[in-house]
Amino acid sequence: MDPLSQGIVGAVAAQQPSKKGQLLIVTIVGFLSGMAPDIDIFFRSDEDPLLYFEFHRQFTHSLIFIPFGGLICATIFYNLFLRKKNISFRQTYIFATLGYATHGLLDSSTSYGTQLFWPFTDERVAWNLISIIDPIFTIPLLILVFFAMIKNNKTYSYLSLLWITIYMTFGFIQKDRAEIIGKQIASSRGHMIEKIEAKPSFANSIVWKIIYTTKSSYHIDAVKLGFDTKIYEGTTIKKLSLAESYPWLNPLSQQAIDVERFRWFSNGYLAKSTTMPNQILDVRFSVLPNEGHGLWGIELNPNGDMKEHVKTISNRKRNLKTYQKLWRMIID
Repeated sequence: MDPLSQGIVGAVAAQQPSKKGQLLIVTIVGFLSGMAPDIDIFFRSDEDPLLYFEFHRQFTHSLIFIPFGGLICATIFYNLFLRKKNISFRQTYIFATLGYATHGLLDSSTSYGTQLFWPFTDERVAWNLISIIDPIFTIPLLILVFFAMIKNNKTYSYLSLLWITIYMTFGFIQKDRAEIIGKQIASSRGHMIEKIEAKPSFANSIVWKIIYTTKSSYHIDAVKLGFDTKIYEGTTIKKLSLAESYPWLNPLSQQAIDVERFRWFSNGYLAKSTTMPNQILDVRFSVLPNEGHGLWGIELNPNGDMKEHVKTISNRKRNLKTYQKLWRMIID
């Protein structure tokens, strides 16, 4: 999720075992530790653009790395500003580790994919319970954590933990509802589903993106899940076939290898762009949930040599009209 949400949830976790007089320091330690795993965003290479996709949400986010990540954070924070405070290194380690531990779990609750069980598997865990940015989730937590800190009252910490539990449970229920509706849509079309996923759309848990896979295509729709339901029919996108779309691509070339790396990152949801023929998109994400315009992808170079890497592309343009359409879906 976004850094603010990661820090706030880390602070909530760290506050739980703390004493009242420690809430200010504990909140700071938990907040910083909750954000710490995203240090992996600096693992980049100008020569290999896909290195970022492989290492972001990898070992720093895994369950097995939590005690080590907590130790690194505790060592830094204790020596920087806690050594002369009334708090021991052991306590600092507990608070830092609790804050650090929330990060991978919270990221796994989104749709992006997190290598939670690295190094035992490189599977990208995505529970699809919450959007990567969700102000309805974050703002109440920010307020409660702030009051816990300034009023030195752990009641607000307990309410924060309760809010996290309620919101994630709500996301689980909404996801289940969306998948059921997705199966009904497919059945009405006479489609045999190979795979189906439902994901919350941008910044809310009311309108959901549904993607189900048939033998040759991805079928994308959206559904609003309030007291009543409303379906927004979407589009059908043909699955990527390298042999058909790019017969010139040498399977031993670096570009072909990069396509498979990107396929792993996207959990297989790849399609050829309809507007830019040399671009391959990850169709899981789009601002409008009933569309398949991927927010990111890769671009091939037909004239590239055997060692040339693909380029990465981003379609995350700030189009106000698109966000207005999403807002109308939510409130309609």
